[in-house]
Amino acid sequence: MYNLIIYLYQLGVIVASLFNEKVRKMWRGERKAVRILKEKVDPNAQYVWFHAASLGEFEQGRPLMEQLRREHPEYKILLTFFSPSGYEVRKNYEGADIICYLPLDTITNARSFLRAVRPVMAFFIKYEFWYNYLHILKHRNVPVYSVSSIFRPDQIFFRWYGRQYSHVLKCFTRFYVQNEVSRELLAKLHIADVTVVGDTRFDRVLQIKAAAKQLPVVESLTAIPSPKGEGSKVFVAGSSWQPDEEIFIPWFKEHTDWKLIIAPHVISEDHLQKIEAMLDGFHVERYTNLAARKDTTPYALWKGDGGEALIIDCFGLLSSIYRYATVCYVGGGFGVSIHNTLEAAVWGKPVIFGPENKKFQEAQGLKACGGGMEITGADDFHRIMQRFISEPQTIEEAGRLAGDFVQQKTGATGKILADVQL
Repeated sequence: MYNLIIYLYQLGVIVASLFNEKVRKMWRGERKAVRILKEKVDPNAQYVWFHAASLGEFEQGRPLMEQLRREHPEYKILLTFFSPSGYEVRKNYEGADIICYLPLDTITNARSFLRAVRPVMAFFIKYEFWYNYLHILKHRNVPVYSVSSIFRPDQIFFRWYGRQYSHVLKCFTRFYVQNEVSRELLAKLHIADVTVVGDTRFDRVLQIKAAAKQLPVVESLTAIPSPKGEGSKVFVAGSSWQPDEEIFIPWFKEHTDWKLIIAPHVISEDHLQKIEAMLDGFHVERYTNLAARKDTTPYALWKGDGGEALIIDCFGLLSSIYRYATVCYVGGGFGVSIHNTLEAAVWGKPVIFGPENKKFQEAQGLKACGGGMEITGADDFHRIMQRFISEPQTIEEAGRLAGDFVQQKTGATGKILADVQL
């Protein structure tokens, strides 16, 4: 049944590639993968294979790749992606020796791929359970590890109709899971090779923090004191969507002593113009326009009389921008799911986010410790911000709790590599 579904899916991909550029890139990349391996694989080298579905999983696997590379230079690293959103962004990543797409999980593709590279071990990040690849790896006695995986009762493996497919889990040598619930669920399937180590994303955000950039344009805004004579108060909204912006922007029209920095998830001209229209009455600037100017002293760029907003109209800066915040907001919680809350929390900042966060253990942890606050609408947002104004010490306390939460959860990378037989 699985193979029939995969072949039908492949047919759908072929058809979709005729109309969709993203799918077309994926399909072309998958067809080139084995050829790339045949051209680039060193037959005398030992390859460790890391597979990440997309960019988020890559970020989880990155600390492992980089520590393994430092401590065991005798291995070469193969990195594969399934999604163009991962491959296109990281195809030139210097931490891997070969980077390519992973062909769809047909028996023929899996055999051809593994015949071309012959890895000595493999790491599958989080939600990757490729039936044919995993069974062939097991048949060849190649150790396979599931890293930062997390399981929930509603997943197919734990439903009556998914019992047959759940056998794929027994192909793994060991699971390094995020929490105790995952270990207990796997135990119900009689899988005992499980270690609870946490999430490697906590290690990754520490790396990101250490590599943060100084941003003179952002500093030019945040250095301006409040019109009320107080220190600068800065609200940073990261990865925001329009439903998020419709909640928080109106509040700042009545509290113009706060500086507003918005880094939208979608950077299209249409979206940027919508944000600017919502900020009617503000002094609004786009980051790229200011970055092109030579004079970045505060009063050369800003009026300093309140109602200032900076729109980040480029990628790659958000994780560094959070450092300048007084309060952070992470978007996506009024859509499919929230984005990365840890990149804000690692700076010791309070983090506000929407209700679609239940599947994210880090968001649940931030709420539980008091460093994160969930809102379900504008009223909740207004209530939290008013509390921050009337009780400013709560900002510092929530930020401290958020930062401590991240620090306490680090170390998964070292635990995994100490346990794996390298």
